[in-house]
Amino acid sequence: MTATLVFILSGMLAAATPMLFAALGESVAERSGVLNLSVEGMMATGAAFAFAVATLSGSHTLGFLAGGTAAALLSLVFAALVLVFHANQVAAGLAIGVLGLGVSAFAGNRFEGAAIAKPPSLDIPGLSDLPVVGPILFSHDAMVYLGILLVPVVALVFTRTKLGLSIRAVGENPEAARAIGTPVLGIRLGCVLFGGFMAGLGGAHLSIAYTALWAEGLVAGRGWIAVALVVFGSWLPFRIALGAYVFGAISLMELSVQGLGLAIPSQLLSASPYIVTILVLAAISRDQTRLRLTRPLSLGKPFRGQA
Repeated sequence: MTATLVFILSGMLAAATPMLFAALGESVAERSGVLNLSVEGMMATGAAFAFAVATLSGSHTLGFLAGGTAAALLSLVFAALVLVFHANQVAAGLAIGVLGLGVSAFAGNRFEGAAIAKPPSLDIPGLSDLPVVGPILFSHDAMVYLGILLVPVVALVFTRTKLGLSIRAVGENPEAARAIGTPVLGIRLGCVLFGGFMAGLGGAHLSIAYTALWAEGLVAGRGWIAVALVVFGSWLPFRIALGAYVFGAISLMELSVQGLGLAIPSQLLSASPYIVTILVLAAISRDQTRLRLTRPLSLGKPFRGQA
């Protein structure tokens, strides 16, 4: 039983990291008032380009940078549609998401079924060898810890910096923000690009660190779960992180339950993260008062000003 618990808790951190990166990036974009539903495609694009570059160069660092950059470039197309041409954000997001899935299939075609070595785990003397605690907390690659670190950093930016206050102001009332000299379109553009880069990092971690292989469809709905996590976490970084780790643990249920010998259909276990996502969103949607208090007021609404 202890071994199973260690497996779930240690695997939870790694399994949640791709969704955590993507959800934190999406939360920044949404706090600025832009709803980006192309996270799935951006994660897939980041995963494909990261795997290709890491395989050809032998460098995981270059792979992560390539994945983040590729997804950021895709998010630039989305930003042009919704910020310059005032396209409907939902329709544009869905279209760019489909484009991203196509781009990822094209970029990763030559690497279909290939595998690479995972990045090394950080070995912390005296801590990594601790029983139970060591495998759970001190046996992961650097990106897992970067994801954890980004949670308080994003929270502090929102609550303690001028930039964070400007992002929140733009997301709540862009006209009022423009009236006091805030560059609304510039801030929204930066937030969308940041969200794209983070989604690309999430996809990159999935392909070159968590699974260390490439196959079309690798993202498998994690981008949609990331979007759901933003709502689940009420646009607050620490709640988003909690949701990501819960979903990460749920995603390991298939292996852990099979290890216990329980006769539960594998298809049901594989679908469990998505079933939980639907149930959680249904429960949250019932509380409209809570959503109104936490959701950015201008989320999804185009801004037709000049700055």
